[in-house]
This record gives sequence, C-alpha cells and structure tokens, in this order.
Amino acid sequence: MNDSQKSQAKLCLKSYQPQVDTHQHEFHQLVLPVQGSLQIEIGTKAGTVQAQHAAVICASESHAFEARGDNQFIVADIPLQLAPAFEQLPVFIQLDENINRYIHFLQAQLSLDPSQQNPLMQRQMLLLLVQLLDDRYTKTQHFDKRLLVARHFLEQHFASSDVINNAARVAALSSRHLRQLFKLHYQMPPSQYLLELRMQSAWQMLAHSTASVQIVAERCGYSSLSAFSDRFHKHFAHSPMQIRRTTQQQNV
Repeated sequence: MNDSQKSQAKLCLKSYQPQVDTHQHEFHQLVLPVQGSLQIEIGTKAGTVQAQHAAVICASESHAFEARGDNQFIVADIPLQLAPAFEQLPVFIQLDENINRYIHFLQAQLSLDPSQQNPLMQRQMLLLLVQLLDDRYTKTQHFDKRLLVARHFLEQHFASSDVINNAARVAALSSRHLRQLFKLHYQMPPSQYLLELRMQSAWQMLAHSTASVQIVAERCGYSSLSAFSDRFHKHFAHSPMQIRRTTQQQNV
C-alpha cells in the first residue's frame, strides 16, 4: 500500500462471505449495519454488527469477520489524521437515532452509480460521521465547549440567513475565531459544515417527502431554486429530480 492509499478516505457498501477472514490495516475502519449481521473479533473482543450496533476497528488492530445469510454494511476507511480521537471510541457501539439517520443517508448516496461518486464529498461525509461518533461516544471533551454550542446552533438553524455569524454570537465567539476553531477541530470551515447540513437535509426531503423542489430549496436556506439546483448537482453529481426518482424507486 502506497502513501496515497494510506491517506485516502473511503466509504463503500460491502457484503461479507460466510467464512472467517482475519487481517489488519494501517487506517481506522468503521463497520456500520445496513442489512443482516456480521460476527467480528477485534483484538481480544468479540461482538456483532447488526441493526443499531456498529464496530470500531483501530489501525493495526487484528480483526476477523464471519457473516451468515444476506448482508450488507457500510464500511468506512478513515485515515489516522482525520480521526485523532478514534482510539477513545468503544470497540462496539450502540447507535442512537441521529447516527442511524445519517447511516440511511449514506446508504442512499452510496447506492447510486459508483462512477458518479465524488471523493471530496465522501471525505466530508466521513468527517461528519467521525465527529458525530466522537461527540457521542468519547469519554473526554477535548475541545472548546463554545464550539459545540455553535455547531448545535448551525444544526438547528441551518436554513436561516446569516446563520454562521449568529452561531458565533450565540457561542460568544467572533466569526473569525469560530472559523479558526471549526477548522482546527472538524477539519473544515463552518461554511462547509453548513453546506453539508443543507445538502443532507435536501436529500432526505427529496427521498422521503412529496414537497416540491422549490419548497425543499426554501426549507434548506435557498431563496433561489436555480441556485439550489446548481449547488445540489455540484454536490451529488445528480439533479434534485434525479435523486427523487432514484431514491423513491429504491423505496418501493
């Protein structure tokens, strides 16, 4: 494995065969449930990846898989530098509702044509996934609490105008300081995080509601339908109506 492969973030849908496969790798890995169950040994611990239960595999940790019946999982390969607190996560974790919703979003996005996948977007999705797990499951809070206040404000008011400056004010930070802290801890500026929130919300509404694309755009903070459609297409390489047709066909 070369250096570029070691540092590449990757998300994929994967099924496992009913045989034991023992190995290790130089990056962290998450195994998230979609369908079926997977027996897994990680170091000296054993458990099952299945509905609402996931596995956390740290770099260089020996692990073995064995699956039975039809199965599918989201497997996330995470470079060490993207998850500095990864080793603080439990080996087996029970997923809360927020994480489960995010998994459904990832599954829908990964089910599209692989040739249309955007590596940069996958990296951003991995960053958000790791941060959700970090905030929920690590035992230590190793960041400025004001950053968490600002992030929660963004999540609750992502459709509002001037939301980043308002989040900074609520957290008693200057806008510049918020950008610095966000970049330091989340590896992205707050504007990128806001974009991810808006795009994921748009995807969910298009997939699971009958609201018009205009209404979806407005609920995600876009007054201009053309601006929303252009941003959505750049993000997912599909138009809003393509996503609606594809995901709703999958849900039939």
